[in-house]
Amino acid sequence: MRIIFLLVLIVGFGMAGYAAFMVMGQFESYKSQNATLAADLRASQARQVETEPVLVSKNELSFGVALTRDDVTEIQWPKGQTPPNVFTSMDDLFGPENSEPRYIARLMEQGEPILTSKVSDFGVPITISTRLAPGMRAFAISVNVTSGVSGFLQPGSYVDIYWVGISGERTVTKLILEDVEVIAIDQTDDEDFSGTRVARTITVQVSPLVVAKLVQAQATGALTLALRGVEDSAATGAIEIDQRAIIVNETAPVVEERICTVRSRNGSEVVITVVPCVD
Repeated sequence: MRIIFLLVLIVGFGMAGYAAFMVMGQFESYKSQNATLAADLRASQARQVETEPVLVSKNELSFGVALTRDDVTEIQWPKGQTPPNVFTSMDDLFGPENSEPRYIARLMEQGEPILTSKVSDFGVPITISTRLAPGMRAFAISVNVTSGVSGFLQPGSYVDIYWVGISGERTVTKLILEDVEVIAIDQTDDEDFSGTRVARTITVQVSPLVVAKLVQAQATGALTLALRGVEDSAATGAIEIDQRAIIVNETAPVVEERICTVRSRNGSEVVITVVPCVD
């Protein structure tokens, strides 16, 4: 009886020890898993990109309209990669309560960041003067269907300007300006203007020195515009031609060669000798 009791006791201790061993193993497994999860969480936090708020347009914003809070929303942008001169808070963009509105200076697509260059100051409507760069001037050029590129010009286009006039005793055509920005067509400075129309005047943005050059050019001849491609900003260089450059079949005058001779007689024979001509 004592032997049986002793065996039962030994078996009981063995099972208890085995159970304790299994429990300890399970705890170690949980501990290892928790350590792995903690390491993954720290790595994920380290990889997380810092962001900052940026204001963007909720929908397409047309040129010249007043900007409202309903037109703008805030998104998170990777810190340090935000566009320059972007608005980051509603207070900066709209100012204190009852502030005068800003106006759209450039057509904006949905989701486009609101930049300082694309809106006016508080209460300042968009006009030609607000679009001029510092030190630049607006100058109007009279055009017609030919000189105005058949109505295909729009605000925001870039053109080359040719002058046709008298130089000395020749009528010449000369490239006088390259890559000049058109900022208005007649009375319209809206870059979102669609369609074609024959303009009577176009307004360009140039320096004061170029204004003087254009005034002189208009007073002494005629100006014609050549529209540039959207991505074409390469310099063309000096171009000047006259009528002779376009008459490709012009025949050069024939100059008859003069031949001077002297006749002399040698007995009954007449000898003709070529000699230099004397005028």
